Amino acid sequence: MASSVRVRFAPSPTGALHVGGARTAVYNWAFARRNGGAFILRIDDTDPGRSTAENTAQILRSLEWLGLDWDEGPGVDGSFGPYFQAERADNYHAALERMKADGSAYPCFCSPAELEAKRASVRAGEAEGVSGGYDRACRRLDAATTAARIAAGEPHVWRLAVPEGRGDIVVPDAVRGDTVFPATAMDDYVLVRGDGTPTYNFATVVDDADMQITHVIRGDDHLSNTPRQILVYEALQRPVPVFAHLSMIWGSDGKKLSKRHGATSVEAFRDEGYLPEALLNYLALLGWSLDGETTIVPPEVLKAEFSLERISMSPAVFDFEKLEWMNGAYIREMAPEVFEERMIPWLEKAGLASATELEERHDWLLTLAPLVAERAKRMTDIAPMVRFLFDEETAIDPAAAKKVLANEDAGRVLAATRDALAAVEPWTRSAVEQALRALPEALAVKPRQLFQVVRVAVTGSAVSLPLFESVELLGRERALARLEATRLEAAQ
Repeated sequence: MASSVRVRFAPSPTGALHVGGARTAVYNWAFARRNGGAFILRIDDTDPGRSTAENTAQILRSLEWLGLDWDEGPGVDGSFGPYFQAERADNYHAALERMKADGSAYPCFCSPAELEAKRASVRAGEAEGVSGGYDRACRRLDAATTAARIAAGEPHVWRLAVPEGRGDIVVPDAVRGDTVFPATAMDDYVLVRGDGTPTYNFATVVDDADMQITHVIRGDDHLSNTPRQILVYEALQRPVPVFAHLSMIWGSDGKKLSKRHGATSVEAFRDEGYLPEALLNYLALLGWSLDGETTIVPPEVLKAEFSLERISMSPAVFDFEKLEWMNGAYIREMAPEVFEERMIPWLEKAGLASATELEERHDWLLTLAPLVAERAKRMTDIAPMVRFLFDEETAIDPAAAKKVLANEDAGRVLAATRDALAAVEPWTRSAVEQALRALPEALAVKPRQLFQVVRVAVTGSAVSLPLFESVELLGRERALARLEATRLEAAQ
């Protein structure tokens, strides 16, 4: 076995990268980084009907967006490539030849119809099978007969010859402890299909053995495959890795997480405004904990502290509200310069301004950034929150207009506010605040009433970013124009 830790993430490119798969990738990556080992990315694309280049690209994008880097795999040269199963046919052929030579694999000529008839007989109690599996009829054929039938071109598959008298199979599991499977429950399953393509349980073992994988960290839906795979390791006389099987991720209803619960793919969460570091943090805590209390675990801490020993056997429940809270916490902790940069793509995507225009307003945007960061839970919150600063005219919410601007004092307040702000010099938040705070007493109105009228006039809503800062950011001319336009509208 390799002297250092070597782990792999081996997704099948048959669809979007689900958060369950992403969590598996996170755990493998963190375990490798914690132990100074290697994280290998292998694409298990042996299903030609469903594996696509587009899905592969999506997986790579998702992993890169999460901040996961791999030491070997697509785009990163390594000594154990190629890193696409579709390109590793020679490896599977060589492994099968070794197993043929020592008798641990044998040809099976039974047709699908014959196999179904055998299974039906077992189900009906008319014949004995091996745990309802294959009855090993072709295993009893002599070498001369099998050679002749192969030479004649008779269709056949290759099966594993489970050693007779093999004792119980023990799966060394770092999460669950040793899990024992009776060898009598193992049938002689197919290693290579009639068209020469390997089955999953054969290909994954050959690849893991050739790539010197020391630890296999994956979902517990693979637990039942593990004893079958151990038999192949033994047949190939290769070291058996340590396994760590992760419990499933459930939705809030206690059922396996699916689209009915909400977003489930990494890119869907990205598009809904979640930060990669927040999603990475949340995925890490779905079954693992730093100390049982800490919830904010940045990537650097995760890489330094992750261990298999702290993985729970209990299923994890995906809590969308907690993820949103965590995302907001990451946003609030960002330096203004960082958040400003992260805001730009979302403002551009919303059509509020081009990236070039925003970069030219760096100082203005830097003033805006902390105001937004304090209130946003997701990046999708940004555009609605700041749209009033980019629109030419105020789009006043009808409900706010009815509640606030219908007051008989609204016109008088707006006119006085316009006149007071017109005299403000310089145009700063503190000067704007000083001018506005002097008005309620002079107009004999309550401060809250005046501020609400001004807020609706300049932002279009009764709920907005802080008023004084909003007026400053809007600028003198636009603020005065909105106050006057709203005054005229209220007077009608």
